[in-house]
Amino acid sequence: MQHPIEILERYWNFTNFKPLQEEIINSVLEGNDTFALLPTGGGKSICFQIPALAKEGICIVVSPLIALMKDQVQALSQKDIKAMALTSEYGYSDISRLLDNCIHGNYKFLYLSPERLQQELVQERIKQMNVNLIAVDEAHCISQWGNDFRPAYKNITLLRELLPSVNIIALTASATKPVVTDIIEELDFINHKVFKQSFVRENLAYMVFEAEDKFYKIEQILKKNKSSSIIYVRNRQSTLDISHHLNNLGFTSTIYHGGLSHNERNNSLYQWKNNQKQVMVATNAFGMGIDKSDVKTVIHVNLPESLESYFQEAGRAGRNGKKAYAVILKNKGDESVVKNQFLGVLPELDFIKTVYRKLCNYFQISFGEGEFTTHSFNFSEFCKTYKFSTLITYNTLQILDRCSVISLTKNYQKQTTIQIIVNNKAVFNYIEHNQKIAIILKTILRTYGGVFDFPTKINTILVSDKANAKEENVIQILKQLEKDQVISLSLKNTDAEITFLVPREDDSTINQISHTVKQQNQLKEKQVHSVINYINNDTECNSIQLLSYFGEEDLKPCGICSVCISKKTTNKENVATSIDKIKEILKNNEYTSRELSQLTKLKEINVTKALKHMLELNIIKITNHNTYKLK
Repeated sequence: MQHPIEILERYWNFTNFKPLQEEIINSVLEGNDTFALLPTGGGKSICFQIPALAKEGICIVVSPLIALMKDQVQALSQKDIKAMALTSEYGYSDISRLLDNCIHGNYKFLYLSPERLQQELVQERIKQMNVNLIAVDEAHCISQWGNDFRPAYKNITLLRELLPSVNIIALTASATKPVVTDIIEELDFINHKVFKQSFVRENLAYMVFEAEDKFYKIEQILKKNKSSSIIYVRNRQSTLDISHHLNNLGFTSTIYHGGLSHNERNNSLYQWKNNQKQVMVATNAFGMGIDKSDVKTVIHVNLPESLESYFQEAGRAGRNGKKAYAVILKNKGDESVVKNQFLGVLPELDFIKTVYRKLCNYFQISFGEGEFTTHSFNFSEFCKTYKFSTLITYNTLQILDRCSVISLTKNYQKQTTIQIIVNNKAVFNYIEHNQKIAIILKTILRTYGGVFDFPTKINTILVSDKANAKEENVIQILKQLEKDQVISLSLKNTDAEITFLVPREDDSTINQISHTVKQQNQLKEKQVHSVINYINNDTECNSIQLLSYFGEEDLKPCGICSVCISKKTTNKENVATSIDKIKEILKNNEYTSRELSQLTKLKEINVTKALKHMLELNIIKITNHNTYKLK
């Protein structure tokens, strides 16, 4: 058997393992069931890929993420390692052929979702394979207390029955103590070994800043730290807005979100990875497989949905061991926004039942039928047909997907995309001479700000509603605009595909997942409140708060986070002194916190602390213009 370090050098061109990698690999090679809890960037995939390559046979990798499966298969293929992923794009005959290849074709890795394990065909073929290892990636999904719990993950125990002599390695980057215990019990580990790398990052400063003007604060941070950065935002439009703003200020930035085509995402990632662009402005779609060691700052413009997701995203900073910053920007409206976004749109059980029934009716599925049928799905049209809220309905579909009632595949490359390819003057000249088209074109201009600069995904139903026109008319006008060389157009009719995974049984189908839905809603509420507690706790070291959440003990203050720095600077500049200076300035006028910092020459963190005390003591009030004035 080839030595692990030789495999590492041959395929990855590394001469040393990262912390705990070698110990984990040796545990797997010794035949132990192994649990690996490594933080983001800890190199989890190598921990199962190397032992699988060292032994005869094939490794089965269970993963919930199609994109991650495809990325890993592509990366292995580039190293001339035979790997395949059984994604939802393959039909029954394709699956049969691919599984035969795994049995006879010297493949080393078979990636599949936990849902695939329910198929009898898959189970029968796996029994014929020479399986050398079972790897459970994103293992926290098997725990009912884990982030992104997927009930289908409990199907993984089928592999233990099919392959009783094959050991398992479970891997995750985020798990609290109860989740770790749950994973080990659910996977029925025997004589297991647990490897947990400390999540302490001595070089990473966790900062929470109050910022009335977040754009200005971002500008300050990027000017001070001119190296590679990531800015996480809530939605796709914000990626465009912030990137455009930064480029106007002289920074170089690019964007990344789920609505970009494969080529657009790759181009954006290439520019950022090769430091052609300093800043990546992205939604949380940006993350899988991102291994750039010199990221100096990770900035969250909006509050994250959980400390688990925040810790992973923040952990992309400072992987080279040099000083780095993970920053959350908050203001007075953020708490209500995060509650509305993640708690206010949690669907009740009755609504889930209604959506499921309407979904079956929409595709004319009869009672007791529909299993493994796939349908093109226009989400906006579906919501409009039944007058459903898009946010709550989307969350409902996500729940049905996680609970294996349906499989929802987003094909964003199939959406309608346009870009105006003439200048402003030519557009308005065109409008003047084509009045029938004017209202549609003006609606697009008002609704989509980046349409001159980028190929922009548009919702034709939304445009038709705003323009009080039929969707067919909107589409005809778009075609005319393309013909007249005013826009470039990619016109498609669907934005997703739905596969029904169980026969239609209406309420009975949903009753089977009711306990999971209620428990997950409670977990989501707990996670959101943990985030709110974190950003409001200005007395305990941020690093200690985060690490305690993940069960680490005997921690010391980091000395470099915003709370630790605040304590240091507060000793130098007494709060009472700061209050006196601010009161003196506010006698003459009302000012923003930024202006007060400039006028008093106090540090921003001390101004924020003083203003907080003054509000509590009822000395000042906040105006409608977000300025402060004496009462």
